[in-house]
Amino acid sequence: MAPIILRNIYTIVPSEPTWVGCFPLAEWDLVGTITHVPTVYFYNKPSELFQGNVVETLRNSLSRALFHFYPMAGRLKWLPRGRLELDCNAEGVSFMEAESEAKLSDFDDFSPTPEFEKLVPQVNYKHPIETIPLFLAQVTRFKCGGISLGVSISHAVVDGQSAFHFLSEWGRIARGEPLETTPFLDRKILWTGQPLPPFASPPQCERKGFEQPPLLIGETDNVEERKKKTTVEILKLSKTLIEKLRSRVNTSEYADPARGFTRYETVAGHVWRCASKARGHSPEQPTSLGICVDTRSRVQPPLPRGYFGNATINAVARSTSGELISNGLGFAAEKISEAIKSVTNEYVMTGIEYLKNHEDLKTFQDIHALGSTEGPFYGNPNLGLVSWLTLPMYGLDFGWGKEVHMGPCTHDGDGGSLLLPDKNDDGSLILATCLQVAHMEAFKQHLYEDI
Repeated sequence: MAPIILRNIYTIVPSEPTWVGCFPLAEWDLVGTITHVPTVYFYNKPSELFQGNVVETLRNSLSRALFHFYPMAGRLKWLPRGRLELDCNAEGVSFMEAESEAKLSDFDDFSPTPEFEKLVPQVNYKHPIETIPLFLAQVTRFKCGGISLGVSISHAVVDGQSAFHFLSEWGRIARGEPLETTPFLDRKILWTGQPLPPFASPPQCERKGFEQPPLLIGETDNVEERKKKTTVEILKLSKTLIEKLRSRVNTSEYADPARGFTRYETVAGHVWRCASKARGHSPEQPTSLGICVDTRSRVQPPLPRGYFGNATINAVARSTSGELISNGLGFAAEKISEAIKSVTNEYVMTGIEYLKNHEDLKTFQDIHALGSTEGPFYGNPNLGLVSWLTLPMYGLDFGWGKEVHMGPCTHDGDGGSLLLPDKNDDGSLILATCLQVAHMEAFKQHLYEDI
């Protein structure tokens, strides 16, 4: 593909003065992925109905959006014990302007390739963290007149729901519309400054939510597994395939007739089993599935509408490869369902308290992008499957129409997977998964044939 040529780099600050000061991040901001998450949007050539300048429209509207979402214009600072604080100093975000002789048609079906990474701002984690913007954007204009918009957003500051909230409101501002949902910026609502209420049973957060994922039998660490070559695939699961899986799982002995298993529980169970088969584990090999659960409606009282931050918690389903494979899909789906159901208000609050009192949170931080081998590893023999099924990820319109494609650019290494709705809204789903090269072909065969 033709090279991407960077033309300009701008620093975009809030359009008006904002609150300035520091505050510690909430506990859920400090665990899991604390690096940036990249996504990219592709647009056809703007029609003649759009009279503005693309770059100026994006820059000006971004500045106005940052006035409302001013934490995004700040910087992170390390504190002792693996903590971070957010310095709302209005230093701004990074906006890059690039161009290429390539055409949108050169991307074929928009499956992630090494070229994708050139369409999204790259973050250099060798720089001090207090110098790294929390949000970076790159607009690239192609020879055909098409456009891509790549964004990288700090997961230490926001989760997926908040990230897409910010992008959606940026689009509305660009179109000259008012905010749909004002961001709720007070993170103290998830701090545990008050004594916890007495619970009927002792909290199980330490055991259930914060254990390190299991290692391969016979191994004492996962250093070598982290080094193995991986590959990314974007795999479509048709509506027919999903209906077959749900029919099988909801007529199994593990099904709850009053509820039934959800799409996520069903597909995640299938993916988990297929990965175990493809990896060739021994029956006694322990394996876990990491699941991101949105707690906004699970805490009491529920978080305010527009809560801007991290409100997801990592629930973990555990089994052995032998159990997963021999007991059928319903068994795997039940394990996943039980893990999700365990995320109650008690679970969340005791989890916050546990993290608050923990000596060093780096144990729970995925900072591999910083060159570390610490933190949880959901590669072989484990898996992490994040659901974007309910996120407002499609339809980002800045005034020249909605995207023709959007998707993730990279993954978290071996085992990192995303489950997305198909843009056509035809009932099919998209699985974006990263596995070791040695396992991918067998995984795809099981995924489509073991129905």
